[in-house]
Amino acid sequence: QVQLVESGGELVQPGGSLRLSCAASGFTFSDYPMSWVRQAPGKGLEWVSSINSYGDDTSYIDSVKGRFTISRDNAKNTLYVQMNSLKSEDSAVYYCVNRWYSMYTPPSKNSGSWGQGTQVTVSS
Repeated sequence: QVQLVESGGELVQPGGSLRLSCAASGFTFSDYPMSWVRQAPGKGLEWVSSINSYGDDTSYIDSVKGRFTISRDNAKNTLYVQMNSLKSEDSAVYYCVNRWYSMYTPPSKNSGSWGQGTQVTVSS
């Protein structure tokens, strides 16, 4: 069955960096676009970034542009996001999903397969 396992989340100080990973199995990873979606406590799902199946087209929400970089390694069936200059408002559970989302196609847990998420906390 489809499995997505996120890792790399932790407590980090403002201005710090983290790299999240998502290991995929149970489907042909290289055939699917992928996205990172986050959910802060008490808030809804927020699309963060998407990447196409080849890895040569990416999209980001405005609040992370210039700070986050999404990438993928199709040989390793793994999705990444490098997060730099982290802010307290980036604190959330981060999920990877095998769908393309955008500002115009918001994420839904009724579509695609979702991992269990990894907690990112940005605090001093």
